[in-house]
Amino acid sequence: MIMVAICDDDIKVGAELERTLIDIFDGMQLQYSMDVFFNGEELYSRMETGSHYDLIFLDIEFAKNEINGVEVGRLIREARRNYTVSIVYISQVRDYAHELFEIRPLNFLIKPLGRDAIEKTVKTYLEVTGLCSGGFSYNIGHETFKVNVKDIVCLESRDRKLIIYFSDGKVDEFYGSIKEAYNKLLKGYDFLFIHASYVVNFDFIAAFPTHKEYQKRRRRCL
Repeated sequence: MIMVAICDDDIKVGAELERTLIDIFDGMQLQYSMDVFFNGEELYSRMETGSHYDLIFLDIEFAKNEINGVEVGRLIREARRNYTVSIVYISQVRDYAHELFEIRPLNFLIKPLGRDAIEKTVKTYLEVTGLCSGGFSYNIGHETFKVNVKDIVCLESRDRKLIIYFSDGKVDEFYGSIKEAYNKLLKGYDFLFIHASYVVNFDFIAAFPTHKEYQKRRRRCL
């Protein structure tokens, strides 16, 4: 279970970030819990009372009478001596590099927040924490199988069935849609939809053929 906190005084920004993160985590089949705060004092007070977070998206600029995100991050690191939570700062300006150095944030995102930047940050968090091995589920008959995404070499669609190839040489077949499997389970990882019938794990690609080589191989198949 990944415990996530979003802290931004702009309700619209916080709501959009929450929706995007939910979509990303659901797409990766990750278990999570998410809380949204609108000022740094509220977030820090919740942590003081025992709430634990693994990943915090923290705005820097708040109202003048409120502590800013840099101060909240410093309290988390120094006062609470919490050096494990991953903090992702979000801001409209870039002028905080020196102040953030001692807090060691996971990333710094500039508003407006784009989905690609958010998803890349989530992937970085998963890699840093060793949680990057997501799960892929499929059914054969009445039995459900769940495997690590990193162990899948590729998926092939053939005659309304999907053929799944694993790095250890194992092969399974089950009924399903390759487009649905990609969009719901694999899109958040480094898989390439190279053909209407093939989805390939980028980690198992040794080389890409040149256009000339591709045309030559294509003629042989025709």
